[in-house]
Amino acid sequence: MKRLLALLGICLGLVFAQANAKNVFNRIASFPVNTNLPADMDPATETSSEIIAVSEDGMTLVYSDSPLGAIGFVDITDPANPKAAGTVMLDGEPTAVSTLGNKVFAAVNSSESYTEPSGFLAVIDMTSRELEQSCELGGQPDSTAVSPDGSILAIAIENERDEDFNDGVIPQMPSGAVAIFQLENGMPSCEAMLTADVTGLAEIAPEDPEPEFLDINDNNEIALTLQENNHIVIINGQTGEIISHFSAGAVNLNNVDTEEEGALSFDGSLSSVPREPDAVQWLDTERLAIANEGDYEGGSRGFSIFSKSGELLFDSGLSFEYELAILGHYPEARSGNKGVEPEGMEVKTFGDTNYLFLLSERGSAVGVYKITGADPELLQVLPSALAPEGVIAIPARNLLAVSNEADLIADGGVRSHVTLYSLAEGEVSYPMIKSQLDASGRPMGWGALSGLAADPEKAGILYAVNDSFYAMQPSIYTIDATQKPAQITAVTRVTRNGQPAQLLDLEGITADGEGGFWLASEGRLDRMIMHGIYHVDASGEIDEQIAFPAELLAVERRWGAEGITKIGDTLWIAIQRQWQDDPDNTVKLVSYNLESGEWGAVRYPTDAPEEGWVGLSEISLYGDYVYLIERDNLIGDAARIKKLYRVAVSELNPAPLGSDLPLVAKEEVHDFILDLKATGGYVVDKIEGFTVDVEGEGFAVTDNDGVDDSNGETLFFSVGQIQN
Repeated sequence: MKRLLALLGICLGLVFAQANAKNVFNRIASFPVNTNLPADMDPATETSSEIIAVSEDGMTLVYSDSPLGAIGFVDITDPANPKAAGTVMLDGEPTAVSTLGNKVFAAVNSSESYTEPSGFLAVIDMTSRELEQSCELGGQPDSTAVSPDGSILAIAIENERDEDFNDGVIPQMPSGAVAIFQLENGMPSCEAMLTADVTGLAEIAPEDPEPEFLDINDNNEIALTLQENNHIVIINGQTGEIISHFSAGAVNLNNVDTEEEGALSFDGSLSSVPREPDAVQWLDTERLAIANEGDYEGGSRGFSIFSKSGELLFDSGLSFEYELAILGHYPEARSGNKGVEPEGMEVKTFGDTNYLFLLSERGSAVGVYKITGADPELLQVLPSALAPEGVIAIPARNLLAVSNEADLIADGGVRSHVTLYSLAEGEVSYPMIKSQLDASGRPMGWGALSGLAADPEKAGILYAVNDSFYAMQPSIYTIDATQKPAQITAVTRVTRNGQPAQLLDLEGITADGEGGFWLASEGRLDRMIMHGIYHVDASGEIDEQIAFPAELLAVERRWGAEGITKIGDTLWIAIQRQWQDDPDNTVKLVSYNLESGEWGAVRYPTDAPEEGWVGLSEISLYGDYVYLIERDNLIGDAARIKKLYRVAVSELNPAPLGSDLPLVAKEEVHDFILDLKATGGYVVDKIEGFTVDVEGEGFAVTDNDGVDDSNGETLFFSVGQIQN
């Protein structure tokens, strides 16, 4: 009987677990688009995945690549291991792609100038990769859409404005329109192309509509955004007649970051901001959603839902931007423009749930919303590669694909990627760390975490600092790593005489054991940022400042202090890279005795790089060793060295500065490469913080560069128990 009851309990437990199982989206792969370049092309050739579509069987992704002048294919038969499937070169710049059956419809810009726009529709067979048909469009195209029943293809003919002419203000003729093709057996008839006239509708430059994005519902009605005109048009897809049209409206924004001053300060306001929508998606045959990216006049930093007759049903306000801010994805360098810039959007049903996916171009993130008859519910935020532009859902395979257009070739920057996500039962893998809204309802913003320290007494309580990206807001963040995701529970501003300390580049932090901290600031004399050490009390006030001595400054380079730790009465500072007097592949560990005021140093041997450079990012004491992060400056598949080493404290016998410094021995402890790949992303450049808490658990964090030429992703994770 006991065994039967036990079995019954197990069965009931399984039923309960299944009933409460949660399906979530997680990233499973990131495909670098440059690996899809033709074999005879330089791998450094600029390439970009912009708008993305999928084959009928869901096994092949297709993306437009404007800088390459091509469309690219990605084999996702195994979505966790996408493979390059080639490109088709076109005579122009493809702006968008759609698919139907075995055909790819590519809109191609062939314009000679803004005043003489032109373009064509290219129809390409997915199997043979041959161009089967070409139709002149009579203008410069932007987006494309195929109706759900496969009978209509619509193309937004934008005839975009010259942003450098007349301050980019419209009207700038010629005007745009919508091209509509009836499809027979999946093929358009060029001669039967219908042009829908959308002039004379908008309040803003009615004579110069600039169609941006379109979508088609089950009734073959086309929803069209005129972004610069701040207008939405509903068109009969069969006849081209206007069903309705209305302004996207304007909003007032309060408690918004409006200044690019090197601080996250959500205390500004904006009045009468036009929404200026980019993407549009039908939710059903009566409602549509718009992504309010903005262009030259506005951008309300969220998304809205309208009825097709123009009634505003929902507006997200600043909630999306705030959510990205508490996840460290707020782009401070875009505060004076359009903030996180919601741009792309997709709406699809997976199982019984209707999802809306909202892309933040500048925050490099994807908001996942549940759409019901009530207000949308934010379920998740997913990390993407840099600058997501296009998105396609594949419900039959429980997949989502996002194309990311930015291709930062220079200085080893991140390349354009296609990112894949899977919907499955389990736990979310991202975010790994987040903050919260403060008492006033504004986000506790953060980013560019560059150093990490453990609380001397409390397990799982850590402290981090931000670097000079937030030059006007140097801060110490309290992190509760016992929660998942880890929680930033408090922010302590670093001050001098009660005012925000300036000209600091905080890269290292260590507790003083008395409630305060020692901080290391990386110098850069060409920007008047001094190398130095600072002591702050528990309130963050600087009460002691120690400048680097003349012997060090005489040989300095701009790559200075990248970590600090305290051993007895001595502070030890890790210098990131080789200075003028260091032999190749060595850096200094500099000591300062708090009692005697004496400076000294040892040399640390770095791994020799295959390319780029290798340096230190952290130094942290635990037990009988100091632990150091050693990393190269490479990203993605090029990354080789992202490692944790340790040096015995007994080896740290400093010699006077300027003398023959002893070389310490190091021991490898952990390779971070697998950790940095664990969530399906590319390997990021800057793993910068490491510490060990009082119970011996090691924690690491990456620096997201303040979401500037970075996808904003911060990885925070445990490496388990550290054996001393």
